[in-house]
Amino acid sequence: MRISTANTAENVLAQLQRLSQQQAQLQQQISTGQRVTKPGDDPAAMGRLVNAQAEQRTLAQYRSNADAALEYSRTSYAGLDNIKTLSDRASELAVLGAGANGAQAMQAYAAEMNQLIEQAATLGNTRFRNDYVFGGTAVDSPPFTFTRDPSGEISAAAYAGDTGRLRVPIAEGATIEPTPSAATNVGIADFMNGLIQLRDALAAGDGAAVQAVRPSLEASEDLLVSSLSEHGAIQLRIEVGQAQQQARIDEIERQISAEADVDLPSTIVRLSQTTQAYEAALSSAASLLRMSLLDSI
Repeated sequence: MRISTANTAENVLAQLQRLSQQQAQLQQQISTGQRVTKPGDDPAAMGRLVNAQAEQRTLAQYRSNADAALEYSRTSYAGLDNIKTLSDRASELAVLGAGANGAQAMQAYAAEMNQLIEQAATLGNTRFRNDYVFGGTAVDSPPFTFTRDPSGEISAAAYAGDTGRLRVPIAEGATIEPTPSAATNVGIADFMNGLIQLRDALAAGDGAAVQAVRPSLEASEDLLVSSLSEHGAIQLRIEVGQAQQQARIDEIERQISAEADVDLPSTIVRLSQTTQAYEAALSSAASLLRMSLLDSI
């Protein structure tokens, strides 16, 4: 009888310990709002959480890359659009200069052209986050260099960048090129030299030379329009990718929440039940221990 009572007491004490641990676990879940915090809580759920969180980090990196790529593309687009505005005005001045009467008018056009050249030089060496936009992958040095005559006016432009192109991964197996191509960058240098030729022809009052430079300006304008269209498509692709990534990130967050977050109402009920069971087991243990002591006397 004494052995049976002793075994019962041990079982009750073991039950008390189990209920105490369960009570502590439920209290922690309620206080943290998390059902799974370590592998032992739910090994299968923890495995799914680890995989989901790894995918979440990967998607977050792709999203960050896409954000940066979009900013690069927008900066490139703005620079190209401003250069296109200069091209439009240069074409107007070429038409005006070809039909101008008198050296004074052509000199005025030449003076304006000189300002357009200086503005083109500034735009060509546009920077974003300390990187030169129109230099391919050579982002640390100015992509365009200029020769100036004794009066300080730009007399020649040269492309000093490389033929590479910035590549940014924005999704698994998907890479975007958010900056202009080498052909566009070299074309910008050709455009600048066309502006210089037009300025010099206007300054010399040479209508035939003004007329001769117009085809090169038109070719440069076609290149700029093509590059602007490409960047518009690039931006659309990036934005679509961002929307897809955000949808996937939201879905993963819901999956993680379903695996890890605690169901607060049901957990509170379980805690109440566990507390009542613990108190009942504690009362039983006290009674058994008193009986065992009396049996031993």
